[in-house]
Amino acid sequence: MEDIEQKFLDQILATPSPSGYEQPIQAIVQEYAATFAAEVKRDWHGNLTAIVNPGGSPRIMLAGHCDQIGLLVKNIDDRGYLWVHAIGGWDPMILLGQGVQVWTKSNGAISGVIARKPIHLLTPDERKNVPEIKNLWVDIGAANGEEARSVVSIGDPITVQLGYRPLRNGLISGPGMDNKVGVWTVMTAARRASKLEPRAAIFATSTVQEEIGLRGVQTSGFATDPQLGIVVDVTHATDCPTIDENQYGRIKLGQGPVLYRGPNVNPRVLETLERLARAERIPVQINALATAASNDAAELQLTRGGVATGLVCIPNRYMHSPVEVVSISDLDHAANLIAHFCASVTAESDFTP
Repeated sequence: MEDIEQKFLDQILATPSPSGYEQPIQAIVQEYAATFAAEVKRDWHGNLTAIVNPGGSPRIMLAGHCDQIGLLVKNIDDRGYLWVHAIGGWDPMILLGQGVQVWTKSNGAISGVIARKPIHLLTPDERKNVPEIKNLWVDIGAANGEEARSVVSIGDPITVQLGYRPLRNGLISGPGMDNKVGVWTVMTAARRASKLEPRAAIFATSTVQEEIGLRGVQTSGFATDPQLGIVVDVTHATDCPTIDENQYGRIKLGQGPVLYRGPNVNPRVLETLERLARAERIPVQINALATAASNDAAELQLTRGGVATGLVCIPNRYMHSPVEVVSISDLDHAANLIAHFCASVTAESDFTP
């Protein structure tokens, strides 16, 4: 991984991007894309597309959603506590005891915490109950509602504390790996492909609002009108306790990106990815998905008259938590594989199943 690529990863993991509030991270993506793309576009929905070789054929769309799960300020009570709604799918148990940042319009990031009364004061029944998000509040240290409302507004987004920590064996942990690592991969793949003299046109897109309904890929896919597409998202690593490999596959961190088989995936695209992985000695893992994907691949495949779609995923432990864990090497291998895929496609390539 080159220094510019590492810097890009550091920046996006430290930048807020709750669904519907992706502007800060898209500014970082745009700065990075400008170093290699012939053209960079941002649409009114918020998607950002970096275009390499715009006159080429066919058109390949690389999609990675930039939005992360978060919270939204719904009410500020008279004691100064913030009451919230979830943006995306949270396990409320994970939120208890977390430090958070409220991203205000005019006062920057305001620190806060999510907590409940101490265990000493919980009744036996309360200790058994699983908390609901509607019963959690954010404490920013305000003396009263007037003070809180002077710095925080209804609708301000909230994230858990951003950034990441290195672990052993090339692993990193932090919030928002889902799916900032996908954005890193598609943009870096396009950057690397630009050096391989591709004949296809490459549209690397940082899509928005995946976590609330696969929304950004619908609009960006329609606008791009690609013939081929590669979606990059995270997938569940199963190399930790309590996850059944028989149900979710045998997926390990550091063993390469995951190539999916099944009805979401064009078999010729998958064959090409597998062949290139062997030729370039890029480690990959294979998993199967029998139903419509819960990521951008489900929508991209159905864009306009249909897109020959592949699904490349980054193994991720503890998804939708503040301590998601991924392997740096899996990102690097995924970007290399997709770059070689883009460089291998010509106008004569046929991906008819």
